[in-house]
Amino acid sequence: MPFSLPLASAVSPMPTVRTAIVGASGYSGEELVRLLLKHPHAKLTAATSRHYTGQTVAQIFPKFATHPLAKTLRFSQPDTERLAREAEIVFLALPHGVAAGFAVPLLAAGCRVIDLSADFRLRNPAVYHEFYGHDHPAPELLAQAVYGMPETRRSSIKASTLIASPGCYPTSILLPLIPLLRSGLIESQGIVANSLSGVSGAGRKAEIDYLFVECNESLRAYGVPKHRHLSEIEQELSDAAGCVVVIQFIPHLVPVNRGIVTSISVAPSRTISDAAEAAGFNAEIKAAYSCAYGNEPFIRMLEGNALPDTKNVVGTNVLELAWRVDIRTGRLLVLSALDNIIKGASGQAVQSMNILCGYPETAGLE
Repeated sequence: MPFSLPLASAVSPMPTVRTAIVGASGYSGEELVRLLLKHPHAKLTAATSRHYTGQTVAQIFPKFATHPLAKTLRFSQPDTERLAREAEIVFLALPHGVAAGFAVPLLAAGCRVIDLSADFRLRNPAVYHEFYGHDHPAPELLAQAVYGMPETRRSSIKASTLIASPGCYPTSILLPLIPLLRSGLIESQGIVANSLSGVSGAGRKAEIDYLFVECNESLRAYGVPKHRHLSEIEQELSDAAGCVVVIQFIPHLVPVNRGIVTSISVAPSRTISDAAEAAGFNAEIKAAYSCAYGNEPFIRMLEGNALPDTKNVVGTNVLELAWRVDIRTGRLLVLSALDNIIKGASGQAVQSMNILCGYPETAGLE
């Protein structure tokens, strides 16, 4: 009897993965709740919050009340033994220095962990101490952790049990620069990055600097000259360049809820002095980006006169990317925009989960 494929209706659906969120009441945690509630292949089995323990997700986040699970799932205390019983993948939406204390027992219990804090982004515990001001709480796990940037570490993410999801500022800088450094089109030194971020990047906390009256109608730089995110930015750029990279990074707080725009000035690896040289170099830049990101679902390379704009990316997992060759200064300008809470945090973490589980990478993120 000739072989025949089974009917489409008989094909088994993708398995559902049980997920939990530790720290589900912050901005990134809330976004994880939203993404996992609507994810076609994930079930949210636990969401922790010391402050809201016992209350339902729908009570704290009324926007999710139409989802049946939000009416029954209650915030709980962060008990690692219970989490390990109830979930296969645990997202840690916690401050740095706190997340590692949960990662250790969860990994030991067989869970896969996706950490949105900075605790496992750096490979060198001395660098962690330099930038974060205290010893690393679990240095034995650093070699095991994978830097969770899907567009650059996809194969490593797929085989990992501990994923360190990148920061929002680093994502806006690394995705534009890594293909150019790998292809040798730009110099590894003299890089200057200026970023403007919405206030949600500071997290959901009550501090004077982030009150409405302090932020509204105000623009200011902060974290100068040594913002904590420089540590992971320089680590990843150094990997791409094959040499030590040190950059100038100036973050700014702007009075919007969410979104990041980053403008980067870099030196081309050869002299650009006239229109013909600029056109040739521009074509090489476009080819490098097309090779790296031409098939990426969440990188949007802009054409013509368009420049990255937060209004086009807020609420999505998309990073917009554009560049300009400046003949007058002989430099290359690279620009990006993203949603700091989605592509810069929770959306990127779910993208890594999709890779880890073998789901379509866009699942739950389109």
